[in-house]
Amino acid sequence: MISKNEAIRLLNGYGKSHSPFIFYCDFLGEQWKIEKTGVSNSATFKFEVSTTNYHQPQIERKDPAVKKIPTSFSNFKKAFDQVVHEIKIGNSFLTNLTFRTPIEINLTLEELFRSSSAKYKVYEPDQFVVFSPETFVKTKNDWIYSYPMKGTIDASIEGAREVILRDPKEIAEHVTIVDLIRNDLSRVSSKVSVSRFRYVEEIETREKNLLQVSSEVKGKLSENWEEHLGEILCSLLPAGSISGAPKPETLNIIKAVENYDRGFYTGVCGYFDGENLDTGVMIRFIEKEKDQFYYCSGGGITSFSDPRKEYQEMVDKIYLPTS
Repeated sequence: MISKNEAIRLLNGYGKSHSPFIFYCDFLGEQWKIEKTGVSNSATFKFEVSTTNYHQPQIERKDPAVKKIPTSFSNFKKAFDQVVHEIKIGNSFLTNLTFRTPIEINLTLEELFRSSSAKYKVYEPDQFVVFSPETFVKTKNDWIYSYPMKGTIDASIEGAREVILRDPKEIAEHVTIVDLIRNDLSRVSSKVSVSRFRYVEEIETREKNLLQVSSEVKGKLSENWEEHLGEILCSLLPAGSISGAPKPETLNIIKAVENYDRGFYTGVCGYFDGENLDTGVMIRFIEKEKDQFYYCSGGGITSFSDPRKEYQEMVDKIYLPTS
């Protein structure tokens, strides 16, 4: 692991020389793991982000199963009430509240990595696995794009798509985070605009399908932006969709209310191919501590939030992806 300052130096250098690399960092962007690709097969972690650095061997197929042991609703409500209090007194408009849930699974972390399908996959041996559907930022033709994902509902609910798109709480949450992302991108690019607003994607899980709402925000990067890749990434961290707004004050609330250190959960992972960057938010995250597995999940809280619905969303997000 390397520090933020060393990561900036390394990322700027790789960007300037157009050297491909893979990376991941923690929630606050303070710890980084960065490895060049195409030099050898010595990568210490496995990834699948636009491309992959592992070969899929023939393995025995197992039917993945997970047993959730979530915190009680009363414990959730206590933290929820603290967040809502902070919102009501004006310290935040939106706070992403998460929990670390003990789980029992019938596969190893590596088996989960190899058997799952997702936009962004990372496996750090014997530590954690990520199978995330959410893009953080990506670049193409000197434009930078972000895809904040806010709003989740069980797809089997009658009229689920219309329900979530019309829900006042979901609208307020999504508008707040899109505005935050616009502000973040304006620090590293120009001509910032919302090119797609509140579109719905379906996520397949082994228990149920979920609908999730995203938007696309884009901005024009300056010439030779690759030479400042480290500053660009670090200035956008932590990701707005899994922190809240305004970001500095909301981070203080998260630190006070959540009863664990997020570590690499809700950090960022990515791949630079020498020309463009593709990164994801490290949600849908399972970590191992000694012999116990934990699944981290949560959601955005606003003044419109219903604690029962937020608790159920936190539980619903504890899932294993389809293969």
